Amino acid sequence: MVDEVKLLDFWPSMFGMRVKIALAEKGVAYEYLEQDLRNKSPLLLEMNPIHKKIPVLIHNGKPICESSIIVQYIDEFWNDKAPLLPSDPYERAQARFWVDFIDKKLYDPTRKIWGSKGEEHETGKKEMIEILKKLEEVLGEKGYFGGESLGVVDISLIGFSSWFYTYETIGKFSIEAECPKIMSWVKRCLQNESVSKSLPDSKKVYELVVEMQKAMGVN
Repeated sequence: MVDEVKLLDFWPSMFGMRVKIALAEKGVAYEYLEQDLRNKSPLLLEMNPIHKKIPVLIHNGKPICESSIIVQYIDEFWNDKAPLLPSDPYERAQARFWVDFIDKKLYDPTRKIWGSKGEEHETGKKEMIEILKKLEEVLGEKGYFGGESLGVVDISLIGFSSWFYTYETIGKFSIEAECPKIMSWVKRCLQNESVSKSLPDSKKVYELVVEMQKAMGVN
């Protein structure tokens, strides 16, 4: 039986990028279905009735929701190549901890940078830099968070890099100056075709955010 795989996504979503990279790493062919989040499709509402959010992976008609769960599902189902989670139980638990850290800590300050003004905006910049510095400590001198090859923590974080140009331009700061190890890691990740082909153009992301800011009255 040939697997039928569909991905419901919105192109600038750093969470959807995770799924694209994981599928690319595993060599899984899929149908991409772009979603309009202002006018959610009946399929999205049917496949994710609880949160009504992207990304959603539909595998043989069955939906899997939440990006970190989807990536782990992909790793477990297509387990014949490119393991994304460590085989050691302790290392696997640590990887899941840092994925959870990224999910819970990073999105909010990045949204403050582009979606707010004044003190909240400045707070967002400080929080983001602190989080990235903490992740630099975790990375240490390793090539990737998992060691020598792309792993689940790398996949969970790298999508944010396509927004770095937006954060830096709007926030008027340099991530490379503040967190050089993170930027070196980004460049290593982009040498992987699965990453470079899954991330959108950073200037295109910035143009979208500028339009969103105008609509929100934040500019």
